[in-house]
Amino acid sequence: MRIIVAGAGNVGKKLIEELSLEEHNIVVVDKDASLVENLVDTFDIMGVVGNCVSADILKNAGVEKADLLIACTQYDEMNILCCMVAKKLGVGDTIARVRKPEYFTLFKDVELGLSMLVNPEYETAMEISRLLRFPSAIKIEPFAGGKVEVVEIVVTPKSPLDNLQLKKINHRFQERLLVCAVRRGKQVFIPNGEFELQAWDEIYITASPKDISLFFREMGMPRGVNRIMIAGGSRTAYYLAKELNKTNVVSKIIEIDEDECLFLEENLEKTEIICGDATDQTLLEEEGLHAMDAFIGLCGIDERNIVTSLFASQKGVGKVIAKVDNPSLADLWGEKNNQSVVSICTTTVNEIIRYVRGKESSGGGKFSKLYRIIDDRVEILEFIVSDKFEALNVPLKDLKIKNNTLIAAIVRNGTLIVPGGNDAIQNNDIVLIVTLQEYPGNLNEILER
Repeated sequence: MRIIVAGAGNVGKKLIEELSLEEHNIVVVDKDASLVENLVDTFDIMGVVGNCVSADILKNAGVEKADLLIACTQYDEMNILCCMVAKKLGVGDTIARVRKPEYFTLFKDVELGLSMLVNPEYETAMEISRLLRFPSAIKIEPFAGGKVEVVEIVVTPKSPLDNLQLKKINHRFQERLLVCAVRRGKQVFIPNGEFELQAWDEIYITASPKDISLFFREMGMPRGVNRIMIAGGSRTAYYLAKELNKTNVVSKIIEIDEDECLFLEENLEKTEIICGDATDQTLLEEEGLHAMDAFIGLCGIDERNIVTSLFASQKGVGKVIAKVDNPSLADLWGEKNNQSVVSICTTTVNEIIRYVRGKESSGGGKFSKLYRIIDDRVEILEFIVSDKFEALNVPLKDLKIKNNTLIAAIVRNGTLIVPGGNDAIQNNDIVLIVTLQEYPGNLNEILER
């Protein structure tokens, strides 16, 4: 595809890195000549220096022949206008990153010539709200319209999972579960039935939401939280508090900017807003940190989120979540039983890559979702199967698929099937593929030729 990326910041850079690996023809547009020059020198792409809302600049970037324009500057207004201008000039599709709550609410249902609105702060807030359902989970991601969930947990010593062979997991638990990926130290496995779990393995389980809930209960893992402290009144904090306001959870936001505090107070009736420095440990303790079930670091600066989250973890808060966009800093924080990391940058890139691959779907079904795990080393792909899939109705035990690839779930008519050897993929099924390889939009590529 011919793709124009408007905006050479962190998101634009990460997008270009991902898209260039998939051999798209890319042009980056930004007013900062040094950023454009750096990306052109690093990747095999073209660059145009200038304002991305200028028709002349977009024409220089080849907008008339482009299949897709992605506007991901730091300004919502510029992203929206850039897409509108590009559409008038003949671009195929447009994607705009829109983060402000007022714009997202105003424009999400309005026809502006946009093919897709990406609101990573909102999606990140929804990810955090899912994690708060099961504090023992490190990650939770829904698939197939919520019919399937992929949950990451750590195997603790002497737990029922410790030293358990995977083929015995459905004898040990009444729930229908499938372990689809395992990280053990620096090693990553797409396991088969002979694989034996060990203490401190990080494992990814696919199951229905109901079975996930029952599994956590059977494991004796806590469910739900009642009191939450949020450091930073960011857009993500706003969306999260809005979601928490629908429940009986008591939430408190600490934000240093007085204008932001005023906005939050006016728009979040059920949330307590404290105007103060969230990195002030004395303030956190005075505001009852010790009594909180969860602490979430959502300041605009990664380092602040790490520092405040580490302090909360040291004070014994049951669930601690930090927003960290810089991968090198994320390693400092780490993910443990009660600690999770979320990344707005990663959320944005995954949403856009999913759209791009979906446009290129060819062979076997429509690509509908992408989720990366284990430092982006493993991909979970969701496909809606078509009659062009070359192994329809073939029992999985007779299916030859490529190494390090697993069919993790089949959803048929809204019902989850945890795959067994006698199950087969049918037309219109939704399937989840877990893999160490890369399948850009083609389900037939999982088959061994």
